Amino acid sequence: MTQAVDLMRRRWILAALMMTMMLAAMDITIVSTAIPQIVGDLGGFAQFGWVFSIFLLAQTITIPIYGKLADMFGRKPVLLFGTLVFLAGSVASALAWNMPTLIVFRGLQGLGAGSIMATVNTLAGDLYSVKERARIQGWLSSVWGVSAIVGPVLGGALAEYASWRWIFLINLPIGAVAVALIARFLHEDARHHRHRVDYAGALVMLLAVGTLILGLLEGGRAWPWLSLPGVGIFVVAGLLTALTIAVERRAPEAIMPGWLWRHPVLVATNLAMIGMGVVLMAPNAYLPTFGQSVLGLGAIAAGFVLAGMILGWPLASSVSGRLYLRIGFRDTALIGATLMVIGALWFLALPQDTAAWVLTVDQFVLGAGFGLLSTPLLVGVQSSADWRERGVVTSANIFSRYLGQSVGAAIFGALFNNAITARLADAPAALAVDLPRDVDGIIGALHRHALPAAADEYLRTSIYVATHHVYAGAAAFAIITLAFVLWTPRHFPPIAIGIADAAPTPPA
Repeated sequence: MTQAVDLMRRRWILAALMMTMMLAAMDITIVSTAIPQIVGDLGGFAQFGWVFSIFLLAQTITIPIYGKLADMFGRKPVLLFGTLVFLAGSVASALAWNMPTLIVFRGLQGLGAGSIMATVNTLAGDLYSVKERARIQGWLSSVWGVSAIVGPVLGGALAEYASWRWIFLINLPIGAVAVALIARFLHEDARHHRHRVDYAGALVMLLAVGTLILGLLEGGRAWPWLSLPGVGIFVVAGLLTALTIAVERRAPEAIMPGWLWRHPVLVATNLAMIGMGVVLMAPNAYLPTFGQSVLGLGAIAAGFVLAGMILGWPLASSVSGRLYLRIGFRDTALIGATLMVIGALWFLALPQDTAAWVLTVDQFVLGAGFGLLSTPLLVGVQSSADWRERGVVTSANIFSRYLGQSVGAAIFGALFNNAITARLADAPAALAVDLPRDVDGIIGALHRHALPAAADEYLRTSIYVATHHVYAGAAAFAIITLAFVLWTPRHFPPIAIGIADAAPTPPA
């Protein structure tokens, strides 16, 4: 009877974790479809990019802090706090009266999303065995796949038939049910100890990471890379990083403790996750444009091409448990990294007139690589840490992936834009008069179908070439990621950090 009750309790907790994960996962995709309606109501189109950037920035920089707080005070209060902050940001965003206020309130949403990303995966490590965790990670990963498909459809429907403000208010019933389930079914036998919160470390780390990500997100867009602001922001980020290291070395309970960067398993896995984050931005940012502009697919069909990756990820994540229990975490991750390399190189071999189904299969292989890489490395480091360090190692793993995505956005944006600019500059004189002047005008020109056939074909070929430059960069980073996985120890030993303290507090 007790086992049946415990099984039911864990099922309700998993449902709650999936709901909270959906809040963060669906947020960007549901907002992106309502851009015309939001701008038409609030104005400020030139500032709209910050609606996405501020969310990603706030979420990424707070993940390590929430991870540490979850180790100090328990997962439940941190997750409840973050979810409530996210819901408060959703209500405020729905009430925004101009673009600056919407940007501020989106930042508030991001602060809550950081808690969700840090604690949901940590709780999965607490509540489930190593054997069960691959299946659970498959369920959690599937949330991203469902969100990528449901988000745009739901966002478009709400924006067209109701109001764009409902894309934020729809979070409230989902979040309310998740909060109620967590409050009712998640119990932690937390022993209260006196903790010294590392306020100084948290502040300087927020400034350092925030400055770095801001430079990566806005470089080449808001200012040239080699301009005074472009170089200066990275100099400031470097100085703040040095200050963060100095502060954290003296902190009794550091937000990002030094052993995170000394332990061979953690260093190698975190570097591999940065590499994976970089590769992930190639399909996420450029594949829908490739599908519509090069292959001539509609928006929905182009989305289904990307869905190949989104489907491959959770399926591979779900079956990874059978592999890592048999051949180990490192060797399973090697298979995943190899599939990433194959997926990126396969794209480079595709002709311009490739069939959509071939591209979808290629992206399925790439997504399977992501699943077989990310899940074994996450479960492996969680299994090596006890309860008191699991939040820190989990948040470091997830933070590394998001940092990689920011790096990938900057690198691939530069590769894509430079390739397009070069193609426009080298266009034959007979075509140049019909071509747009810059990168921003290309997509609009293609979708208006107002160009002569030769100019239209030249632009489509230009996007084909530029996207191949992006995937060439992705292939290079996939190979680097493979090297990081090879550097990872074959067996994940326990993470011994020498804390002479009371026994770690287990979850109930």
